[in-house]
Amino acid sequence: MESGQEPFDQLTFHTTPNYLTLLRVIMVPAVILSLFQGTPFWDFFAAVFFGIAGITDYFDGYLARKYKIETVYGKLLDPLADKFLVICSLIMLQHLGRMSPVVVMVLVCRELTITGLRALASAEGVIVAASSGGKWKTAIQMTAIPCLMIRDVFGIPFYAIGMWLTYLSLAFSLWSAKDYIVDFFKGLKVASAIRKERRIQKKMARQKKRELKLKSKLQRRSSI
Repeated sequence: MESGQEPFDQLTFHTTPNYLTLLRVIMVPAVILSLFQGTPFWDFFAAVFFGIAGITDYFDGYLARKYKIETVYGKLLDPLADKFLVICSLIMLQHLGRMSPVVVMVLVCRELTITGLRALASAEGVIVAASSGGKWKTAIQMTAIPCLMIRDVFGIPFYAIGMWLTYLSLAFSLWSAKDYIVDFFKGLKVASAIRKERRIQKKMARQKKRELKLKSKLQRRSSI
C-alpha cells in the first residue's frame, strides 16, 4: 500500500463487485420463474438470464482482484451466489425432465462436499485454491445449462450439445474433486508441521528464558 493511501474497508458493501454478485443472486429467481412458464419463449429468456449471471461471476472476481477491493461480503456471497445459480438451475431442469436425477444428485453432492471441505480447510488455516479441473468444470457447466434450457432452436441441437457438455462437466467434477481432496490433506499436513515447529520454538524460547533467569540468579549470589 502506498504511503498516505487510505486502507480499504473490507466491511463495506458498496463496491461494484458486490453489486454484480447481488445481481447474480437476483437472477436466480428470474431463471427459475422463466423456466416455470414451460414455453420456448421463456426458456430462451431463462438461458439469457443465466448467461448474464454467468458473466457477472467472471467480472466481480476480476474487478475485486484488479482494484484490490475484496470485501467480507464478497467472500461470503460470491460462492453462495454461484451455488444458488447452478444448483437451482439443475434441480429445475431435472423437474422439467431435461436432466437425469442421478446426474443432478452427483453434481449437487460434489458441490456441497467441496464447499464444506474448503470451509474446513479455511478454519484450519489452509487455503485450497481452485484447481484447473474445477475451473474447466465451471466453464463447461455454465455453457451446458443454458443449452439445456433453450433445447433446439433453428435446427441447432442445443439440447444434445447441452447433454454432452453436462456429462463432460460431470467427469471434470469428479476428477477435480479428487484434486481438492488431495490438496486439502497435503495442506493439513503442512499446517500441522508448521504448528508443531512453532510449539517447539516456543518451548525452546521458554526454556532459554528460564536458563537465563537461573544464570542471573547464580551470578547475583556469587557476587555477594
